[in-house]
Amino acid sequence: QVELAESGGGSVQIGGSLRLSCVASGYISSFDCMAWFRQAPGKEREGVAVIRGDIITRYADSVKGRFTISKDNAKNTLYLQMNSLKPEDTAVYYCAAGCLVTSLNRDSYNYWGQGTQVTVSS
Repeated sequence: QVELAESGGGSVQIGGSLRLSCVASGYISSFDCMAWFRQAPGKEREGVAVIRGDIITRYADSVKGRFTISKDNAKNTLYLQMNSLKPEDTAVYYCAAGCLVTSLNRDSYNYWGQGTQVTVSS
């Protein structure tokens, strides 16, 4: 069984920064490929960033240059550093694990956290 627990969400002003964390426990091989997704009210869940191994990453066009995904394998923790936040970044952010390729498609993931709310306002 794999459990994922996100933290670090909150309210921030336009242009601000937040760092999300996701602590993973359980079947360790599932942690090799992990991702962040987000879902805004009334919208589909969309992939934000994925990391496979320690260095292979992929980002949605909307966050390139602003968000950085990383992992600390010793702590079984996934991070998402979010800078230059915009109102359109407002969403519930989910951690996901278990992909085999660096996919931003939600169907590629078997394990999900409960989500953490990020709100960006003026």
